[in-house]
Amino acid sequence: MTLTVQQTVAPAETTPRRPRSPWRNTKLMVGTLMVLVIVLIGVLGPLFWDTRLSAAASSPLNLPPFWEAGGSSDHPLGTENSGRDMLALVISGAPATLRIGLIVGVISIVIGIVLGFSAGYLGGRIDSVIRTLADTALTIPALAILIVISSYVREIGIATMAFIVALFAWAGPTRLIRAQVLSMRELGYVRMARLSGASTVDIMFKEMMPNLLPYLAAAFVGATSGGILAAVGLESLGLGPQRIPTLGMTIYNALQSSAILRGMWWWWGLPTVILVVIFVGLFLISTGLDEVANPRLRGRR
Repeated sequence: MTLTVQQTVAPAETTPRRPRSPWRNTKLMVGTLMVLVIVLIGVLGPLFWDTRLSAAASSPLNLPPFWEAGGSSDHPLGTENSGRDMLALVISGAPATLRIGLIVGVISIVIGIVLGFSAGYLGGRIDSVIRTLADTALTIPALAILIVISSYVREIGIATMAFIVALFAWAGPTRLIRAQVLSMRELGYVRMARLSGASTVDIMFKEMMPNLLPYLAAAFVGATSGGILAAVGLESLGLGPQRIPTLGMTIYNALQSSAILRGMWWWWGLPTVILVVIFVGLFLISTGLDEVANPRLRGRR
């Protein structure tokens, strides 16, 4: 009779894994990288390329990119009908277009924070007035009014263009922030702050706002994207800055000169690709911020 001895092996000690930070979001990181590339184009581009070539009559006319027949390495992305270098236009125009959107986003989020917190927390008549103003601004055909306003402004610069677009861009962030404040003002920590005698301003901006930072960031990104879209729409109609190169005005000049029919794809194609990169990057940032702020979206993913 043989006896079998079973050896028990103690389980290896496992170190608990640290929970992954919600800010390490793939969409957020990829979108930030895409927008950062556009920013670096504007920051580092002038160090390697002469942006004065974006002026009219500074280069030969209608040159294709260097890899096509007739192209030149002196103008690697080609030139357009007025003798502007396309690489210089991209280096100057992409940051200018992004700057318009950022200004619109800052103005919209500042107005949205003030009005949204006031409406959501104070309630009553203040809420009724602000909600009515925001709903009215959302129903007004903003693009048509922006076209009329832009047509009456004699000289449009980057700041002027941004302020014109921001006239109607504040309504969306205001509605979003108001809805979040309405859901937060009855929470326990807000009631405790109210019972402890904290002022209304302290409760809104010291207690509630830090918990709304992901939502505020998402609203800012959305307003920036909307501002760029509205600005490009106006510029495509010829109502943008005339002295400062932007992506929208480059597309407008290409359409006016029948670049599509003439086969000059680099004239309108390159600005379009840059705009797609900007919009996709901002969309990924906004989606990533939504997942950071909403645990349900993280769990669904």
